[in-house]
Amino acid sequence: MGDPRRIRRKFLRPGHPWQKERIEQEKMLLREFGLRRKNEIWKHQTTLKKFAGQAKKLIAARGAQAETEKRQLMTKLASLGLLEQEADLDDVLSLDIRDILSRRLQTQVVEKGLARTHKQARQFITHRHIQVGDTIVTSPSHLIRISQENSISFIPRSALANDDHPERAPPAKETPTVEKDIEKVEKEAKKKVAKKEEKPKKEEKTKENKEEPVSEKKKTEPSQEKKEEKSDEKKEKASEDKQ
Repeated sequence: MGDPRRIRRKFLRPGHPWQKERIEQEKMLLREFGLRRKNEIWKHQTTLKKFAGQAKKLIAARGAQAETEKRQLMTKLASLGLLEQEADLDDVLSLDIRDILSRRLQTQVVEKGLARTHKQARQFITHRHIQVGDTIVTSPSHLIRISQENSISFIPRSALANDDHPERAPPAKETPTVEKDIEKVEKEAKKKVAKKEEKPKKEEKTKENKEEPVSEKKKTEPSQEKKEEKSDEKKEKASEDKQ
C-alpha cells in the first residue's frame, strides 16, 4: 500500500513568485554551481534560515543549556566549513547562500580537479563514480565536512580513476561561463545605451536634412527671379534695337 507517512516538503518556497532580483540571482546561481532546479537553492536557503533562527534564540537565551547548545551549533558549522572555530553567533546571521553551496559535493569535486565542470561533476556523482572515504555518495547536494575534503576520490573500479582517461583531461584555459555571461550582459547593456544615445543624434540629423532643402529653395527662388528680370531686360533691349 505504500508508505503510510505523509511526505512533506523539506524546504520553504519564496514568499512572492515574481521578484525580478531574486529570479535573476537564482539564475546566476544555477549557472555558477551547475544546479538542476531551483528547489536545490531553496533547500539550502531553508537550512541557513534554521541556523539563523537557532542563533537568534541562543543570543537571547541564558543558562548552562544555552551555552551547550551554542557550543554544539558552532562546532557543527565549523566542521562543515561554513564558519571558523573562533566565530561568534553574530557570524551565523551573516552566512550567505554561496557559502553553503560551495560546501556541496558537486562543487568540491570540481575544486579538487576531478571534473572539468559542475555538470560533469554531477554526472560522475549520480553515476556512482565518486566516493567519500569508503562510501559511494550519489547525492550532489551532500555537504562535505572539512575532515572529509581529502577523502574525495574516484572509486577504484571506475575507469575514471585512471589519470590518462580522456574525460579527465585538463580543461582549456578559458574564462568561466559565469564571467562570460556577465561580460555578455555588460556588452548588451553598453550597446543598448549607445543605441539610445545614437537615436537623438539621428533624429537631429534628419531634422537638419529636412530643413536644408527648404533653405536651398529659399535661396534659389530669388536667384531665379533675378534671372527672369535679366531675361526681361534683354528682351526689352532687343525690341528697342529692332525698332
